[in-house]
Amino acid sequence: MKRLAPLLLGWILSGPVITQAEPVSLVFVGDIMLDDGPGKLVAGGGDPLESFAATLQDADFAIGNLECPVASIGEPIANKIFTFRADPSVLRVLRGRFAGLSVANNHSGDYGKDAFVETLGRLEAAGLPYFGGGRNLAEAHKPLWLEKNGLRIALLAYNEFKPRSFEAGADWPGIAWSEDMDVVADIRAARGAGADLVIPLMHWGWEHERQPSERQRQLARLMIDAGADAVIGSHPHVTQGADHYRGRPIVYSLGNFVFDGFESPAARQGWVLRLTVDKTGVVAWETLAAQIDAGGSPHPVPGMATPCGWAGEAEPRDCLNPEPPPLAVPVADQ
Repeated sequence: MKRLAPLLLGWILSGPVITQAEPVSLVFVGDIMLDDGPGKLVAGGGDPLESFAATLQDADFAIGNLECPVASIGEPIANKIFTFRADPSVLRVLRGRFAGLSVANNHSGDYGKDAFVETLGRLEAAGLPYFGGGRNLAEAHKPLWLEKNGLRIALLAYNEFKPRSFEAGADWPGIAWSEDMDVVADIRAARGAGADLVIPLMHWGWEHERQPSERQRQLARLMIDAGADAVIGSHPHVTQGADHYRGRPIVYSLGNFVFDGFESPAARQGWVLRLTVDKTGVVAWETLAAQIDAGGSPHPVPGMATPCGWAGEAEPRDCLNPEPPPLAVPVADQ
């Protein structure tokens, strides 16, 4: 919230409406994969999220995409090129930082349904709410509700990248699949249940493509027409730019956040998205660059220009990423 203050002030000075309700700050990060390099770092006592700890802490709510099961059982799915499973000990770096984790992605089911259900149980035990998946179809499509300052925010999440065998069924566990009419129905149902804002998170698009597909553009607009206040994407492992539609932001892909194994410079740079919202919707938003090191940990990139915007604007603009705060000087040395 603190670093969004200049962005919010700019909107207040130029925007047509000043609301009296206290705004709420949300932070969204891209793919969090805690197997392999990041998992080894955690096992050794390290923290792959350390460089962004303050950013997550400053938000009223921080949300991420958990791109792996966290379990001790199961076998890797046959014929899948990449499969991940994180040790349950990794939850210590997520606990207390995230108000919600999407599990609607193409890796949640990598070690089978039993490992997926174990993941859900471990998240619950750690006090880490999840959405976009569940022990049956109804749970998978249930919104995650966030409430603060009189606002009720509904988060939804969907995957549309194979394998579809990870999809939940009427009486079996899995993730929420992206079918247009189901997504529209869920958005409208959340509005009907009293949501002031509805924000869907989409796991979509083609890997390593720097521009969104026509499918992504079409579905994003459909969701906003149905009542979504913002659309946020992941999966391509690279960022894909941003749009405004009807004055509402679409960030097609945040790229990676905690993830190793990529040589491409584009795949080793993601975005952290910060939203300021009130009862009118998204008041202001900005992205912060995250440079990912060889071990899979993200680090801020001060001075880089990344997309940002204000309510009602026709197009996003670029904003410079803030410099880190100066180190405190010991009193004895002043």
